[in-house]
Amino acid sequence: MIRTTFLSLVLGTASLALAAEPLPESAKVGQFYAGCQAYTFKSFELMTALEKIAACGGKTVEFFPGHLVNKADPKSKFDHNTTAEQRAPVKAKLKELGLTPVGYGVVRLANDEAECRKIFDFCKDMGVGIVVSEPAEDAFDLIEKLVKEYDIKMAIHNHPKKPLDRSYRYWDPEYVLSVVKDRDPRMGSCADIGHWVRSGVKPTDAIRILKGRIFDSHVKDLEAFGVREAKDMIWGTGQSDIPAVLNLFAEQGFYGPLDAEWEKDWETSQPDVTKCLEFVKNFKPTAATK
Repeated sequence: MIRTTFLSLVLGTASLALAAEPLPESAKVGQFYAGCQAYTFKSFELMTALEKIAACGGKTVEFFPGHLVNKADPKSKFDHNTTAEQRAPVKAKLKELGLTPVGYGVVRLANDEAECRKIFDFCKDMGVGIVVSEPAEDAFDLIEKLVKEYDIKMAIHNHPKKPLDRSYRYWDPEYVLSVVKDRDPRMGSCADIGHWVRSGVKPTDAIRILKGRIFDSHVKDLEAFGVREAKDMIWGTGQSDIPAVLNLFAEQGFYGPLDAEWEKDWETSQPDVTKCLEFVKNFKPTAATK
C-alpha cells in the first residue's frame, strides 16, 4: 500500500514536470491571450517589430522563420538555425517589453529528424510552446514522436484553397482533423480565420469541426467572403464575423493565443493593428452564434 502510494506520487510529480507551462496572466489582452504574428511587421527589423507589437497593446508574439535582425545583413535571419548566443538579445528584448513568445511558424516540418529536432530545440530554448507548420504528408509519425518527447504542440496552419493545386488540402478543416484526430492530443490546428474566409469556409463551421484541437489562431477580418485577394479590415467590421469566432472560442475553452496578422500597408499598419487588439481587449464573450 505504502509502495503503491509512493509510486503514484512519483508518477504524478513526473507528469506535472512534463506538463507544458500555462501562459501567464500577463499575456492576456482582455480575456484572451493575444498579440501578433511578427510577420505583420516583417518590413521592420526584428527588435523594432517586437517594439511595435508591444506598442499596439500585444502581449504575445509568434515568430516567423527568417525575420531579419539587421536589414543591412540578409544573413541575419532569426530562425531555428540561430545559436543560443544569437537568441539571447531577443530573449532580453522580450523580457524588457513584457512579451510572451508563444509560437514559431509557419515552418516546414519534413520527414527529416535532424532538421525537425533543430526546430523543436529552438522552440524549447525560446520558451515557445507551439510549432506552426504545414507538414510534409509523410512526417506525421516523426512529428508525433517529437511532440511527445518535447511536450511542444504542433499546429497545422491553413493557407487558402489553391484551385490549381488539388494536392494542397490543409485549407479544409475536415482534412486537418482527419490527420490529427487519432494522434497525440498535442497535434492540432493553427486556425487562420482569414484564410478560411478566402477559401469560402465559414470560420465558425471550421472551429466546430476542430473543437479541442485548436491551439493557436491567426486572426484576420476581411472585406469579402470567398475572395482570395480580400484585404484586411479592423476586427469586427469585416466578413470574418470575429465576434462569433471569439464567442465560439470561449465556449470551447480556447482563449488563445490569438495572433493579429495584418497583411497590407506593411509600413503603416500600427494604428490598425492597435484597433484590432483594442477590440479583443474590450470584447466580452457571450453565447456563441449558432
